[in-house]
Amino acid sequence: QVQLVESGGGLVQAGGSLRLSCTASGNIFAIHGMAWYRQAPGAQRELVVITRAGVSNYADFVGGRFTISRDNAKNTVYLQMNSLRPEDTAVYYCYADISNGALARADYWGQGTQVTVSS
Repeated sequence: QVQLVESGGGLVQAGGSLRLSCTASGNIFAIHGMAWYRQAPGAQRELVVITRAGVSNYADFVGGRFTISRDNAKNTVYLQMNSLRPEDTAVYYCYADISNGALARADYWGQGTQVTVSS
């Protein structure tokens, strides 16, 4: 069984920084890609950044403020968020495209972590 566990959310002031982490565990054969999504109240879930094959692609609203990094040995992905704005307030979700030990490939989601940016 594969699962993703997230941490690092919290309350910060505008202009502040936060570092989210997400660790995949369980019966993992290969991780093909990982990503961060977010969902604000009353809004649809949107992609923040996705990384695969050594290439990371960011949403336009990131504007150079966020950086994704990956520790393959730990099956962990991080999202460093700087210069946070109130409009960044959302629940942030980790995503991973994973093949398990039986070579079944599927999408997995973390439980979400709340990020609140005060003005």
